[in-house]
Amino acid sequence: MNQLEFYKNELQMDYFSDNYRKFESDFYRYSALDTPLTFLTDDIMLAMAKSAKNYFKLNKENAKDNRDHYFIFDVEVLNDSKLTKKYVYQKSISK
Repeated sequence: MNQLEFYKNELQMDYFSDNYRKFESDFYRYSALDTPLTFLTDDIMLAMAKSAKNYFKLNKENAKDNRDHYFIFDVEVLNDSKLTKKYVYQKSISK
């Protein structure tokens, strides 16, 4: 079993919210990657969960403006399942 399968039902993105649409918009504004965000979200959540951080970094090598960008999330534990974490996008910071 790989790490993604292990966390499969425990990590969720708030996909159908205005926050997620804002995340999508911010990500595409800064990202120079050819990979669509849809294919990256599971890996992003897994990286945040394993590192116990509420953000991930788009490094300057993968950014259109050659700056580091940090995407910050609130991590909510769902009441019906204490093991499930939902990532709710808040904002991005550029350095």
